[in-house]
Amino acid sequence: MDTKAAVRPDARITHPEAAEDGDPSRNSGGSAPRERINLLRIPVDLVPHDQLGPAIYELLNRGSAQNVVLLSLADLLKARRNSEYRTFVQNAALVIPISKSIVGGIRFLTGKRAVRYMPFDFVVSLLTILEEREFSLFLLGGKLRVLRKTESNIRQTFPGLKIVGRFPGSFKRQEEPVVVEAIRKAAPSLLLVGQGVRGAEHWIVRHSGKLNPGLRLWCSDLYDVFAERRRRPSRTTFDRGLEFVGYCFQDPRKFFRIFPYFYYKFLLLCHKLFVKRR
Repeated sequence: MDTKAAVRPDARITHPEAAEDGDPSRNSGGSAPRERINLLRIPVDLVPHDQLGPAIYELLNRGSAQNVVLLSLADLLKARRNSEYRTFVQNAALVIPISKSIVGGIRFLTGKRAVRYMPFDFVVSLLTILEEREFSLFLLGGKLRVLRKTESNIRQTFPGLKIVGRFPGSFKRQEEPVVVEAIRKAAPSLLLVGQGVRGAEHWIVRHSGKLNPGLRLWCSDLYDVFAERRRRPSRTTFDRGLEFVGYCFQDPRKFFRIFPYFYYKFLLLCHKLFVKRR
């Protein structure tokens, strides 16, 4: 399998969701700058595709910890009920919507047209941006075999990107200080955290003060995609908002997510009818 085809799509590819969601970058006047809004009291950033690079460089130039969140509908609802995660999202430097329901909710409540990113494509774009200026990357999480394959594919596809360390997610609790210190000393521009790490995305929150300045991103199961062990949804499936169907067949319990979806629709309607009128 061609690694570059699998890992790094053509950087000049157009984004169908940009047309659907009204990406300002498609207008002759150029893109509007990124904007942060609140959706049901949870922050979401509106970042046109051609503004992503400038936004990332601006965050890195701050010289402090900059957490990036890929926000799904499940994440948004989790942030409303879990105070620790809500604080994490509210303090994040960049909150990128990956759910069509979130984009639709923003349009319904504010009339604004958000740009939605596919998680894999977002990470590829992020790595491309970092490679252009020879920034560095630390890989944390995943199984050792998957992590090695991921590292190999990333090195082949992004030769200008410096991978300064990796550690599988199966480390024991007593090994945690060693892992944190290794990351701090490596001082990566981006810390990519995947499945297997105790606490998942909460691990970033709980150790943020001990890590070096730079970007941190929870990437869930994307190591499996980079290692070619799992297929990502097709562009057509993603644009239609049907990527959850494939996940449901992999894990039938996810069919029950239809109930939180209806709850979300109810929240949007209540906010539209009552909150905005105050």
